[in-house]
Amino acid sequence: MKLYEIAHSRTGDKGNISNISLIAYNLDDFATLKEKVTSEKVKEWFKDIVEGEVIRYELPSLGALNFVMHDALGGGVTRTLSLDMHGKSLSSALLEMEI
Repeated sequence: MKLYEIAHSRTGDKGNISNISLIAYNLDDFATLKEKVTSEKVKEWFKDIVEGEVIRYELPSLGALNFVMHDALGGGVTRTLSLDMHGKSLSSALLEMEI
């Protein structure tokens, strides 16, 4: 199953850091997200983009995970040559992950 089947996502940025939230549609699926979507798996998923560490924060009352990905945006908005300077498409890319 792909993540988009049980969750939705939003992305933000600050400098060269991308912040991706992963929110379960149904609170019952939060345990699956916690088990299947680790920092290591997210780092591997974005291995061609993320050069720094990936830190996962859990928000159980919201049924959400938050991933902070360091050195993920090619230097940040004012330095990157990427077409997606803010990394907004990364949330859609994460939802394509098979779990």
